[in-house]
Amino acid sequence: MTERVIIEADGGSRGNPGPAGSGAVLIDQATGSILAEVALFIGVATNNVAEYRAVLAAVELANEIVPEAELLVRMDSKLVVEQMSGRWKIKNEGMQDLSTQMASAIGARKITFEWIPREQNTKADALANEAMDAEASVTRKYIGEPGTATINIITQATKPTAADLEYNPELPSSVRAPRDVTKKLTTVILVRHGRTLLTETHKISGRGGEDPQLSALGREDATLVAGELVKVSQTGIFSKILKPTAIVSSPLARTRETAQIIGDRLGLKVSNNDDIAEISFGDWDGHTNQEVAANWPELYNQWRGDVLIAPPGGGESLEQFDERVQRGRRAIIDQFEGQTVVVVGHVMSIRGFIKAAIDANWPAYWRTSIAPCSITILRFWGDEAAEVSMINHTSHL
Repeated sequence: MTERVIIEADGGSRGNPGPAGSGAVLIDQATGSILAEVALFIGVATNNVAEYRAVLAAVELANEIVPEAELLVRMDSKLVVEQMSGRWKIKNEGMQDLSTQMASAIGARKITFEWIPREQNTKADALANEAMDAEASVTRKYIGEPGTATINIITQATKPTAADLEYNPELPSSVRAPRDVTKKLTTVILVRHGRTLLTETHKISGRGGEDPQLSALGREDATLVAGELVKVSQTGIFSKILKPTAIVSSPLARTRETAQIIGDRLGLKVSNNDDIAEISFGDWDGHTNQEVAANWPELYNQWRGDVLIAPPGGGESLEQFDERVQRGRRAIIDQFEGQTVVVVGHVMSIRGFIKAAIDANWPAYWRTSIAPCSITILRFWGDEAAEVSMINHTSHL
């Protein structure tokens, strides 16, 4: 039985950030034989991310093939060695998440980190470059007795998805986007509330009206979207996003109920932000658009074409609403800087977040479809930069 395994790990990025790869080799210390090696292509990332991912991949592979062995990790990254040894603090949010994943993978097994010069880390460096050259990942496990004809090589290869290739986990992905941002990345996962009886009958439902709760179908919507959000940081299209740490809801009943169903599933508490409540429609609340057009024809037509006009009876103009929702958006991004936060809102408040993300004008409020319990994912670096990852995702419904 292998008692001690040496892990040699390295990572690189062509552009820093740029196309990045990680490499690691697992060596039986007693015999010097190679047990396994991994070349991991991780898309656009920094050198530091690639180096952390190299160690994480190696530890996970060790858990599979040598679960009882003591591990000695050797690498030429002083940063990773010192941080994982506990001598240096981890300040970067992305690195903190990776170190948490690594700690979970390590568990109770004994592991030591050791710095080595770059010229002694050529095997891992070659594997990292193999991944970057091929833009693909491969794991090779050497099974059998070293030095005999019984040894077999089990190879597992994977190609990255198209979405992996240009994703940057720390900075905006486009080369034309700002690179001198001072704010940490805040990922906002926007969820529209589930259906209500007013939603199902196509009646206007804003702030200050009936304030309906979810219908039976709306509760089903919320349960389905909660199940989809479990995948964040774990699998599929959500695998690269940091796990949510908070849920913020509009104060209206339908959003609070949706948020609570999500919170119960994710194990997170829900807080409210009044500024992201739906726009107020005043006297038009509870009516269909056809009824409003018939009963207030002149005002309705003026309202449709002028962002300064508000519905009668205490309604909000689009300009008033936008000022409010942007205030709420900034407060949420400031409060949860560097984290992933689920925001449960409404059609108009979600469109307001999108308007800010793409630096758009008023048409952003009527050019996007936002379905009940759809998912929209935006990335903000304060007000310095932003990126749209997903709008109106509904495949879970």
